[in-house]
Amino acid sequence: MAVEVCVKAAVGHPDTLGDCPFSQRVLLTLQEKKVPYEMKLIDVSNKPDWFLKINPEGKVPVFNGGDGKWIADSDVIVQVIEEKYPTPPLVTPPEYASVGSKIFSTFVTFLKSKDSNDGSEQALLTELQALEEHLKAHGPYINGQNVSAVDLSLAPKLYHLTVALDHFKGWKIPENLTNVHAYIKALFSRESFEKTKAAKEHVIAGWAPKVNA
Repeated sequence: MAVEVCVKAAVGHPDTLGDCPFSQRVLLTLQEKKVPYEMKLIDVSNKPDWFLKINPEGKVPVFNGGDGKWIADSDVIVQVIEEKYPTPPLVTPPEYASVGSKIFSTFVTFLKSKDSNDGSEQALLTELQALEEHLKAHGPYINGQNVSAVDLSLAPKLYHLTVALDHFKGWKIPENLTNVHAYIKALFSRESFEKTKAAKEHVIAGWAPKVNA
């Protein structure tokens, strides 16, 4: 059996890859390891019965490594892929594994914020500044010269951040965070990223209901 992965389809476009950063993380991992896979697009507003049978919680991504067992949760999935396909290794050293881990949550808070004085922008800037300092000392990637799991987790989140904040708030990552800008450019230009990213308009459509709520 082939490797199969169920990922989110674009909002209103069930035949097009959608904007789930956790789905993209799994696809990036498979691409970086050159593992052939079959992608199944799931319309999350109209989930098919077969999908709910294999995954009653109805969340994406879910992964089947060819043994008929479906696994949910991107953290677990990328670990399983790493164990099954150890080359090239993507393990991040434990001391770097949490670098940038609060960027996504602070981005979401800032994106949804209606009050410019609530500190949410500053909280995001603090996280980006911490990433800047780490990259300055250890870059160009989180673990030096080679891409590792933490980069593949951060890349889709940084893509959402840059697309959504620019669109909804006209906000961009400050120019003085030069290492962060170089890091984003390096990640977004990788072949694996080009092949697995959602179109910007689908990212925007995915966030619109949450921002306008």
